[in-house]
Amino acid sequence: MQKVIVLDFGAQYGQLIARRVRDLRVYSEIMPCDAPADEIAAAEPSAIILSGGPASVYADDAPQVDSAVFDLGVPVLGFCYGQQIMAKTLGGVVGHTEVGEYGPATITRVSPSHLLDGTPDEQTVWMSHRDSVAKVPDGFTITSSTGVCPVASMECAERNLYATQFHPEVRHTTYGTQMLSNFLFGICGLEPSWSMDNLIDSLVDEVRAKVGSDRVILGLSGGVDSSVVGALLSRAIGKQLTCVFVNHGLLRKNEPEEVEEVFTKQFDVDFVHVHAEERYAKLLAGVTDPEQKRKIIGTQFWEEFFAVAQQTGGVKFLAQGTIYPDIIESGARKTGGKASTIKSHHNLIPFPEGVSFDLIEPLDHFFKDEVRALGTALGLPDHIVWRQPFPGPGLAIRIIGDVTPEKLEILKNADAVVREELDAYNARLFEETGERNSEHSCWQYFAVLPDIKSVGVMGDERTYQRPVIVRAVESTDAMTADWAKLPYDVLGKISSRIVAEVPGVNRVVYDCTPKPPGTVEWE
Repeated sequence: MQKVIVLDFGAQYGQLIARRVRDLRVYSEIMPCDAPADEIAAAEPSAIILSGGPASVYADDAPQVDSAVFDLGVPVLGFCYGQQIMAKTLGGVVGHTEVGEYGPATITRVSPSHLLDGTPDEQTVWMSHRDSVAKVPDGFTITSSTGVCPVASMECAERNLYATQFHPEVRHTTYGTQMLSNFLFGICGLEPSWSMDNLIDSLVDEVRAKVGSDRVILGLSGGVDSSVVGALLSRAIGKQLTCVFVNHGLLRKNEPEEVEEVFTKQFDVDFVHVHAEERYAKLLAGVTDPEQKRKIIGTQFWEEFFAVAQQTGGVKFLAQGTIYPDIIESGARKTGGKASTIKSHHNLIPFPEGVSFDLIEPLDHFFKDEVRALGTALGLPDHIVWRQPFPGPGLAIRIIGDVTPEKLEILKNADAVVREELDAYNARLFEETGERNSEHSCWQYFAVLPDIKSVGVMGDERTYQRPVIVRAVESTDAMTADWAKLPYDVLGKISSRIVAEVPGVNRVVYDCTPKPPGTVEWE
């Protein structure tokens, strides 16, 4: 299989490079920048891309690359730090300029270039650097420059080595996609043949080969990742899969029924619906601290899950919906990359004493939108595939303070109104733009119930009831987010419906805090 290896030097855009390559229908994986050349060669790459990174190539702890990488006979393309480390490793000079470039910059072509072929002689690119190449290695040609950066791009066509000081992978580089296409298809001679449809067969074959005649158990939350794993394993092994759906009573309105209907009527698996609502309600009674809520809910989930697992005979494998960003962000468990650890792995499992399963994670090399595409190809309905991110503790951390049946009922109904109206709003934008994530569409939206009451007037009478907070954000990566600039008529309709349709609510407010300083969730 054609494969592009992205060597990660700690770039904020490392995942983005791999995504852009996959967008062009070529498979890509991320490996650590200091991986030995023979290990990289063993992965049989068709091409190698060197990512950017925040360090200076002359720093004591600067990330390095095995010089033998450039002698593998595989085309190499470097971005930003990737250009600098290529130049330094091959005998060039990297200098520290007095003036850096951050943001849009105009490059000018100064010589013919395979990488820049078909793009204008002057064009806008995205720069983010202070150090830059001052002298190119022997055999290299400078192909573009800016007023600040004399070597904006360079190449040695004879050795198939190419590099840019700017970032072609970001959308702000106007012709970045063309440059990546030139590299992948013009220089490397690859074919745009990687797709979800032809990938499903190979994933099914891999699962069958690994599982054999053994049984697999899956903790099915109803979220996108676990649902896609369930659909994939259903196709691969059918009744050898047991899906355990632990209903803690904290899901959104109608979600338990939707999940059960999909996995009992559409897929041929053993489906176990664990009704644990009452047990969770007792454990959460009077608990107000959000971290304590999380701990209780997480601990009880595994107790419920393993109770079923131990009653199910012949189970050898535990399936999980781990996806590629989980691995990268949790310290690069499989990539070994230089990227900072962003969060603890959310799928770490507290196995009871004497209990263990082999792990199977069929999505561990896929990004979120690829997982959604895979789900669609496997026949999952849109309301599952395009389900919004939802915290593991569910509505318990969207209820500020203690969780009671009354508060749960209010929040479920208010949240349903928010989702109905903003689903319709997003659908209208999709019709107009043809994009599910257009400039003004909402990425995530929900209701929050604060632990206060407010004075109101309803039907000429004074009320003292609960307010509801509406949260809607725009984001592409979940690392940052901005509040959604919703039209007033949409906000007005949400407010009117909640107050009219949800007993116990007399006020609706809108959260217009970006992340940072706020977070998407309230607790």
